Amino acid sequence: MKKIILASKSIDRIEMFKRAGIKFDTYATNIDEEKYKISILDGIELVKELAKTKALFAKNKLINSKENAIIVAADTIVDLEGEIIGKARTKEEAFNILKRMMGRTHKLITGIAITEINTPKIVVDSDTSIVEFLELSDKEIRNYIKLDEWKGRAGAYSIRDKASLFIKKINGSSSNVIGLSMHKLYLILREEFQTDLLLVGEN
Repeated sequence: MKKIILASKSIDRIEMFKRAGIKFDTYATNIDEEKYKISILDGIELVKELAKTKALFAKNKLINSKENAIIVAADTIVDLEGEIIGKARTKEEAFNILKRMMGRTHKLITGIAITEINTPKIVVDSDTSIVEFLELSDKEIRNYIKLDEWKGRAGAYSIRDKASLFIKKINGSSSNVIGLSMHKLYLILREEFQTDLLLVGEN
């Protein structure tokens, strides 16, 4: 069974891999996401390009590895009626993002890129989920922000935790909203890399 490397430091993605019983290692990538956000205005193309860049970054760093491991990378953004929203940098920015999203529907788009260390093959895809929020007061939003769930998360929220209380409806993959479309991961690995995650045991 091929070794799997998750090219991400996302707590949510790491937790999803663990809960699915996937045996994996992690490799944190370090790329300048902002320059891509300036040049790529389409949300789907942006997350695909960012995921691909992360996968290739990890691949280039690990290219001399003796193991022909599979690298999985991903990136997530929120599309609020055509406006791309990434991660908040401050509490006030998180508040402003969430206030605009309350009582409205947004798209949660995640790109996924999968490659192998010692082969040129790379597969890039994306998934989109539609998320509808309840209407919250300013006080409720600030109480949520105090929990620090907004940190490092697109759209300044995490469905895996307290934000599940104010998500009214999801149309599409719920795992995609957390940070990675697990069914897409499974299908790509099975069909393109001959790796069945049902046979990969947890560490």
